[in-house]
Amino acid sequence: MIENQMKVIVIGAGPAGMMAAGSAAENGADVTIIEKNQRVGRKLAITGKGRCNITNFCDNETFIAHVTANPRFLYSAINRFSCYDTVAFFEERGLATKVERGNRVFPVSDKALDVVDTLYDYISELGVQIIHQEVKGLLIDNGAVKGVRLQDKELFADKVIVTCGGMSYRATGSTGDGYTFAKAAGHTITPLLPSLVPLAAEDKDIPALQGLSLKNVRLSVMDNHHNKEVYSDMGEMLFTHFGISGPLVLSASAHMRNMSPGRYSAYIDLKPALDDDTLDKRILRDFSEFANKDIINSLGKLLPKKLIPVIIERAGIAPHTKCNIITAGQRQALLRQIKHFCVKIHAFRPINEAIVTHGGVDVRDIDPRTMESKRVKGLYFAGEVLDLDAYTGGFNLQIAYCTGRLAGESAAVSI
Repeated sequence: MIENQMKVIVIGAGPAGMMAAGSAAENGADVTIIEKNQRVGRKLAITGKGRCNITNFCDNETFIAHVTANPRFLYSAINRFSCYDTVAFFEERGLATKVERGNRVFPVSDKALDVVDTLYDYISELGVQIIHQEVKGLLIDNGAVKGVRLQDKELFADKVIVTCGGMSYRATGSTGDGYTFAKAAGHTITPLLPSLVPLAAEDKDIPALQGLSLKNVRLSVMDNHHNKEVYSDMGEMLFTHFGISGPLVLSASAHMRNMSPGRYSAYIDLKPALDDDTLDKRILRDFSEFANKDIINSLGKLLPKKLIPVIIERAGIAPHTKCNIITAGQRQALLRQIKHFCVKIHAFRPINEAIVTHGGVDVRDIDPRTMESKRVKGLYFAGEVLDLDAYTGGFNLQIAYCTGRLAGESAAVSI
């Protein structure tokens, strides 16, 4: 080891950990990653349904606007390593990227494993050592970190960076270890909740819609306690045996806090391109075409087959009512269901089904200019372990990269 060379230990080999390790090594540190899994980047490898939404191709102002928890904390990190820097980082290392709807950046190969491999090659070429063991605790003495405790030994270091992830996707190793380390070191842990997570519904007719995918619909969420709309957007979603999921629903969940049965209702506009008058004329046209048919067999041009019986029942119309005797009132009830299909939200699905964890190490305990703890000298945090999260679209991974990059650079600096 070079004289006065910083010895840095990184706990966790996810995107934040590998970025932190590589950044520290690039700046002259002797770096070791401790990773309890036998493979690096396990959670990263399954993101985006195996495609990996690497980041979002946007400027820093847009990025900050999409961070839902403690956005101001990220100013230094994102200014040091922007979304554009992330794309350049991967492109320069041979990973071709492409930009899709919503400025989402994906590898051209559509393979998340290519993203993992690029990060792994990055740290390998810089001589970062990886030890596949579980960290049992931090070594702290006199208010400064001294290393980590493993199962059978202690490893000493000048700096330690905690990048253990959150509580989501526990099978990938995100079991909350970082919170345990942080709490033992005197940090505050804010309440841990699922974010970007499917929603459980209490409506009895929702399970009948299981597997139905909807495109180009508008989803709006009302906070019934405050009579306030907290989310509204167009896109895709799907019904499940427990409730609703899909991109729109995951994004909506990031706006829902202090969940309780009855607090939130989701409303689906199945025909957002049509105003009420235009939709009514469309329904009249279909009824005229199928005048002598039962209503249950007359809406196939307008609605998905699976949804028709549920819509008709909610509108209070007997399924075998002939179209030519449907009243104006019944038609208006049908229109209301198509434009305002209500799903009563009961709960978040379990945190293990969430894409990210809301909550974590309180950022008031962390220096945003370096990612160093204000409580323990030489201890740094980066990524999902911190109380930072954002909407879908690559923003959460960008948080991992930019905080990891800043933590690694800072940790490499001499004491």
